[in-house]
Amino acid sequence: MSETVDNPFFARLWTAMSAREPESLRRLRQQNLEGLTGRVLEVGAGTGTNFEFYPGTVAEVVAVEPEVRLAEHAKRAAARAAVPITVTTDTVEHFRVTEPFDTEPFDAVVCSLVLCSVEDPASVIATLRSMLRPGGQLRYLEHIAGTGARAGVQKFADATLWPRLFGNCHTHRHTEETLADAGFTLSDARREWTFPRWAPLPVGEFALGVAVRPT
Repeated sequence: MSETVDNPFFARLWTAMSAREPESLRRLRQQNLEGLTGRVLEVGAGTGTNFEFYPGTVAEVVAVEPEVRLAEHAKRAAARAAVPITVTTDTVEHFRVTEPFDTEPFDAVVCSLVLCSVEDPASVIATLRSMLRPGGQLRYLEHIAGTGARAGVQKFADATLWPRLFGNCHTHRHTEETLADAGFTLSDARREWTFPRWAPLPVGEFALGVAVRPT
């Protein structure tokens, strides 16, 4: 039996937000997928916003989206994509158990705005590492912990209503440190802003990079 998520409020909110993403964020999504090849696992596909950006060098995408309403949007986006995409409503933890890929690991994993929302980032990242071939890449585009006054804003948001409103999103997470602790080697890592730096928002800055599973 699949482990799915039923969050109608967040599904409606995220559907509206993803349909109106700023061009700056869409550009980062495209850059995060550039140069991918082979078989790809996308975690937390949402409405399928990434799908139009997959290059033709990708042979297959397996997209995991456990929220059932978002998954329906993702399936429609998959039907329009230029590469073959299969959408499953499992959580990534349950997907790993029901679809063992020990004999055919993925060439890459894509995480876009999802590692901020999982309950146990270290466990999920370790699971993703086990599903990659040696030398495989985890491409990430994620909210990250800020510093100074913005860190205070993030911590306040995470401790109050932000996770409840935005599908368990936690803005003050040290995702790149968690990737390194899991045994990944980080490269091409950088920070990008999609909102003005002066705006008192907890999610204005993003981390973008490549985490490689050592051979």
